[in-house]
Amino acid sequence: MKTDIEIAQEAVMEPIVKVAQKLGIKEDELELYGKYKAKISDEYMNSIKGNPDGKLVLVTAINPTPAGEGKTTTSVGLGEAFGKLGKKAVIALREPSLGPCFGIKGGAAGGGYAQVVPMEDLNLHFTGDFHAITSANNLCAALLDNHIQQGNELGIDTRQVVWKRCLDMNDRVLRNIVVGLGNKMDGTVREDHFVITVATEIMAVLCLAEDMDDLKERLSRMVVAYTFDGKPVTAGDIHAVGSMAALLKDALKPNLIQTLEHTPALVHGGPFANIAHGCNSVRATKTALKMADYVITEAGFGADLGAEKFFDIKCRMSGLKPDAVVLVATVRALKYNGGVPKAELGSENLEALEKGIVNLEKHIENLQKYDVPVVVTLNSFISDTAAEIAFVKKFCEDRGCEFAISQVWEKGGEGGIELAQKVLETLEKKESHFHVLYEDTLSLKEKIAAVSKEIYGADGVVYSPAAEKQLKKLTELGFGGLPVCMAKTQYSLSDNPDLLGRPEGFEINVREAYVSAGAGFVVVLTGAVMTMPGLPKTPAAFSIDVDEGGRITGLF
Repeated sequence: MKTDIEIAQEAVMEPIVKVAQKLGIKEDELELYGKYKAKISDEYMNSIKGNPDGKLVLVTAINPTPAGEGKTTTSVGLGEAFGKLGKKAVIALREPSLGPCFGIKGGAAGGGYAQVVPMEDLNLHFTGDFHAITSANNLCAALLDNHIQQGNELGIDTRQVVWKRCLDMNDRVLRNIVVGLGNKMDGTVREDHFVITVATEIMAVLCLAEDMDDLKERLSRMVVAYTFDGKPVTAGDIHAVGSMAALLKDALKPNLIQTLEHTPALVHGGPFANIAHGCNSVRATKTALKMADYVITEAGFGADLGAEKFFDIKCRMSGLKPDAVVLVATVRALKYNGGVPKAELGSENLEALEKGIVNLEKHIENLQKYDVPVVVTLNSFISDTAAEIAFVKKFCEDRGCEFAISQVWEKGGEGGIELAQKVLETLEKKESHFHVLYEDTLSLKEKIAAVSKEIYGADGVVYSPAAEKQLKKLTELGFGGLPVCMAKTQYSLSDNPDLLGRPEGFEINVREAYVSAGAGFVVVLTGAVMTMPGLPKTPAAFSIDVDEGGRITGLF
C-alpha cells in the first residue's frame, strides 16, 4: 500500500496558472511561488467583490481518536467529487503547522487519493505565511522589551507582561522561561513564555481580518501588557503596528494550490482548534465564495471545537452563513468510543458501535442547534461490515440527517460522488436558518456556560480563583461583550481526554482567561490543555529524511 507522500509525489500536477484559468483568473492576477503555488492578488480579489456568493459547506467531525476520522481527506475528496459532477467548486483549508508534522499527528494535506499538492511544500515552508506570523509576533515582543529597557515611559508592570514569544514547533521547554539574564544592558529580568505560532493572536488576527486596514486596526488593539495601575497596554501604544503589518503584507493574501485531480484549493491561515479558533482565513473563504458555486471548508478537530468556533466566532464576525454541514465519522472511531482497543477495531462489534455512537449523536444534536442541515458521512474502511454501516445509516436518518458513504481516500473524487450528490440534494431541499449559539449581550460567564452545557454536555462550570479574577477584570475593562474561544482537549466532549463517548455528570474546569482584543474574543483555558505542545517519545521527525536527489521521505 502506497503512503500518502508516495501518492502525492507520483501525481502529475498542472501548472497553477492553468488551475487558476478554470476560475477565470489571469496569470497577471496571481503572485507565483514557483510553478505550482501562487497567492491571489489584491487586485483580483477587489475585482470579484460584486460576484454573487456560492454555497458554503462546512466539513467537521466527531471527536478525534487514534483510529482516525479523515476530516481533511473528506473535504478534499468532496471538492474533487464536485469536479467529477461538473460543478464549479473550490476547497478552502487551513495551512499545516510544523508542530504536528514533526510531532505525532503528521501533516494536513488530506490522505490517499484525496490530497492537496504539492504536499511536501504545504506541510513544510509553503509560501512563508507562518514564518511571517512568527516574525511579526516576536518583533512585537522585542519592541515591548525594548520599551521597558529604554525607560518604560508607559509604566508597564513587568510582572503583567502578557505578550508571549512564539515558535512553530512543539517545544515544551520554552513554555516557561526567564529572559533578561546578564548585565544591565541585556534587559529587565522577568519570566516569559512561548506559545506555538498557531496559538498566537496574530494568527487569529490574520485569519479574521478583512483587508490591510482591518488587519492594522486589529493589530493595534492587541493587549501586550498592563501598567502598574492595571491599565492595558496595546501593540499600538508601543508603535509596533506598521512594522508588523509590513511583515504580514504578503501573508495576508490567500494561497492557491490544487488537489490530485486539479480542483482549486485556497489554503490560508492555520489556527489550532483546541487552543485557538481553528478556521482558515475569512479572506480565503469569502474569496472562494466569489470564485465558485460551491465552497467546501473545514474546521479543526471535532465539532465541539472547530465547528462551534466556526459558527460562534468566524461567522459571527464575518457575516458568513453556512448552507450545510458534513459531519465525518468512521465505524472504527465509533467502536473506539464504545471501548474497543485500537488493535481490535477491525472486527465487527455492533454492541460497541451502539455504545460509542452516542458521541456522533451528541455532535448531530449540537450542529442542529445552529439550524443548519446536516449530512453524516462514514469515511469507509475495508473492515467495515454491512451490518455496521446499516446501523449507522438508520441511526442518522432517525435523527433527521442525510447519510452517505465516503471512499475518497481510496478512490479520490470518484469515491466521493455519493456524498457530493447527497450534499447537493440537501442544499436544494433544505434551507439553512443559521444563527449563533449565544448573544453578545450575555456575560462572559454566561457564554462559557452556554458552550459548556449546550455543546459539551457539562452540568456546570468550575472556575479557579485566578480565572474568577481575570474574568472580572476583563469585564471591567470592557471586554465582556466579546465571544469566547474555549481552549479544551480535542479527545473528549469534556475537558478530560479520557472520557470518551458522551460523558455525563461532569463539570468544565476553567483555570485561566485572557483577552485577544485584536482577534476580538476572550480565550478560556480549560483542563490541562497547553498552548505550547511537547513532542512524543518517538516523534514523526525520526522518520523524515531527504535523499541525494532532494526527494523527501517519511512525511505523512
